[in-house]
Amino acid sequence: MTIIEASKYIRHKLKDLYPLQEIDAFTGIIFNHVINYKRLDIHLNAQTSILPDHQLQIYDIIHQLESYRPIQYILGTTEFYGLNFMVNKSVLIPRPETEELVDWIINDYKGLSPKIIDIGTGSGCIPVSLAKNLPGSLITGVDISLEALEVAKENALLNDVQVKFLPLDILGNHFPEFSLFNVIVSNPPYITVYQKDRMNSNVLDFEPHLALFVPEIDPLIFYKAIALFANKYLLEDGNLYFEINEELFQETSDAIKELGFTTELRKDIHGRYRMLKAKRI
Repeated sequence: MTIIEASKYIRHKLKDLYPLQEIDAFTGIIFNHVINYKRLDIHLNAQTSILPDHQLQIYDIIHQLESYRPIQYILGTTEFYGLNFMVNKSVLIPRPETEELVDWIINDYKGLSPKIIDIGTGSGCIPVSLAKNLPGSLITGVDISLEALEVAKENALLNDVQVKFLPLDILGNHFPEFSLFNVIVSNPPYITVYQKDRMNSNVLDFEPHLALFVPEIDPLIFYKAIALFANKYLLEDGNLYFEINEELFQETSDAIKELGFTTELRKDIHGRYRMLKAKRI
């Protein structure tokens, strides 16, 4: 099998399952992962034969993609804010919207070394990216999932940054003795049961529900708990940053205001309100 034949094979096997643009993206990712080819290499070496072992790897990846398993979980890695991160079934796959949240914080604190805590850290993509881009900062990541914390620790090592990771249930009543933070950031669970019915199976069947869903009766439960935490642990001039549910942006802003904050909403590149910054009154 040559490179061009493998490309045609990938497109043929996936054409009824994914949009063409996504298949083209998969093709580039697969060749880069299996034989370390960039997109230009694929075109320049179209007639080059692929080693049997590499063919088997490609067949296995395609087989898993046919079951809608996310390619990030298949390969065990993804890119976020220009950095490489390991991911597995214990953590959510980092999203572009979260990159925009990280970028907001970095721009606000460029040249400074703030003390930061990320609540519900998952893969550690937020604190690791902040540590890489705000050198000298003291950064903590907390999560209720011990499995997620292990992944986050590995990602800090992978990217050569210092981040302290701790177990924490933000809905509980017992917190470690934290000192005050300049920044509290969170991308908490916020998807409702109503929205769950509209989600793709590659998310529903593979990503951890603990990190995705909230009770329909109280969809803002995590935002309110984190705002109460911030009332105790955020410095007077500090900032609270959230990734938010685009369908509940006004309700989220109102709930945070009721707990003693002013709020600023921000749209993502698609024009949806997906981020919120709050300051104590």
